[in-house]
Amino acid sequence: MRLTEPQQQIIRQVLLKHFGQNSELRLFGSRVDDNAKGGDIDLYIEPEICSVDEIVEAKLNALVDLHRALGDQKIDLVVNRKAGTVLPIYRIAKETGVPL
Repeated sequence: MRLTEPQQQIIRQVLLKHFGQNSELRLFGSRVDDNAKGGDIDLYIEPEICSVDEIVEAKLNALVDLHRALGDQKIDLVVNRKAGTVLPIYRIAKETGVPL
């Protein structure tokens, strides 16, 4: 995993603060591969909160907090609220992602 322990802690803190303490968090994509270089931070979340409005607000606030704490990096948040359409990215993130 190409995130430092302090970066992992910041990500966990921020996401659990905004999405709920019982949310599932995973890092997936190129940052999981220790041999890769560069790449954005791809994060998969199954939130504790379920209201669409709350999720939208949580996502925006979490991105602001992450950018403030981690600096200018590309961060993608994939939020699976387990209602509605099941996207292929959810399966990929669950299968290849590393729990945070």
